[in-house]
Amino acid sequence: MKTFFLLLLLACTACSPVRVESTSQTPGVNFSAYKTYNFMDVTSRNEAAFQGPGTGIEELKSAVARELERRGYQRADSPDLLVNIGVVTQEKVQTRETTIYEAPRYIGQRRYRWQSEEVPVGRYAEGTATVDVVDATRNERIWQGVAASTLSKDPEKLASRINEGITEMFEKYPIAPKQ
Repeated sequence: MKTFFLLLLLACTACSPVRVESTSQTPGVNFSAYKTYNFMDVTSRNEAAFQGPGTGIEELKSAVARELERRGYQRADSPDLLVNIGVVTQEKVQTRETTIYEAPRYIGQRRYRWQSEEVPVGRYAEGTATVDVVDATRNERIWQGVAASTLSKDPEKLASRINEGITEMFEKYPIAPKQ
């Protein structure tokens, strides 16, 4: 029975619509020396394009704040760490490969070969979020996480995927959550 639940858990995890693309950290950095964080100044970037409902920026900020605070960091006006969030969205085309069973039936001779091809079956948007954690004093990135997922138009699903992706991303952060 335990094996069944383990396999079920692995299957659910494998089918997750969110994937952590990468995480990296600067070697030799003592992450426990930092106590405070805040997000980079939004006026220095073009965040106007991402403001408003359904963009996910506020959900991303909330999820990152939650994970940092779980690790003992406190939000401050003059922080030790600055967090920069980058978002890229792309329209993608879902395709499938045709099979020989879909080839046309011919009556006469055929002196050419039929070849399988990719045919479009749908369109979707994929979003990639990059979270940079920067030493505020040295202005140097010390950790980076990148996660990607298909985007949902349903705000609840979008928030759920953001939370799942940021939680999974921060599992690779050098400091474990405080219990």
